[in-house]
Amino acid sequence: MKIIKSLGLAAAFAMSVLAVPASAQSALNEILSGGVLKVGTTGDWNPMSVRDPATNSYKGYDIDIMTQLAADLGVELEMVPTDWKTLVNGVVAGNYHMTGSASISPARLKAAGYSESYISVEMLPFTMADKADRFDSWESINQTDVKVATTLGTSFEKNVREWFPNAEIIVVEAPARGYQEVLSGRADAFITSNIEGATLLEKFQDLRQIDVSEARAPTPIAMLLPQSDQVWINYINSWVELKKAQGFFKATAEKWGL
Repeated sequence: MKIIKSLGLAAAFAMSVLAVPASAQSALNEILSGGVLKVGTTGDWNPMSVRDPATNSYKGYDIDIMTQLAADLGVELEMVPTDWKTLVNGVVAGNYHMTGSASISPARLKAAGYSESYISVEMLPFTMADKADRFDSWESINQTDVKVATTLGTSFEKNVREWFPNAEIIVVEAPARGYQEVLSGRADAFITSNIEGATLLEKFQDLRQIDVSEARAPTPIAMLLPQSDQVWINYINSWVELKKAQGFFKATAEKWGL
């Protein structure tokens, strides 16, 4: 009877293994067997990820990070175009195995997992030189006669709605960006990270950072991953820690002026 019972348990276990759907397999196994790491990126966050439309190629801090990750995995890297409003959905749907850098937010945490953080940002406001004398604080932006531009689906959109309830909020959809509305004169101000802000100030000579007493919303940055794939999350976290110890993240940040 014990033998029959054991055989029955073994058969039940075998059936349960066979019943596990293919989707339950870790992304790590899929990447190694398929030979390709698919990474979602917006290509519009300078200097993190910038797409060259002429060549459909990417460059930036994120791209260097993902290139090294693919090399360490021994696979090819495929950058998958996405935008901010569908960034999380792409991970959930399996359109790519992970994303490049994204700010950690409670809303995204509900649907996706994150790697360990390897860099952080903080938010600052910007305007044009001919409007700079209108603003001298965060509160000076929160006025009914001020138009604040932002990009749909970004963490910036949530921030401007929370910080500037009295202002007129102008939301544009990628590939358009909030800062472009300010450059064109259709809006008065926008917010972005200190990282992107520095690159924009260098690129556009009439752009100005609004002189506020302090930055807002210091935010850790990490890679978005499938929430239930702990094997893949563990691999990425261990890889991040290893590369931190080797100085790779520091050297890459210095290369891109971060």
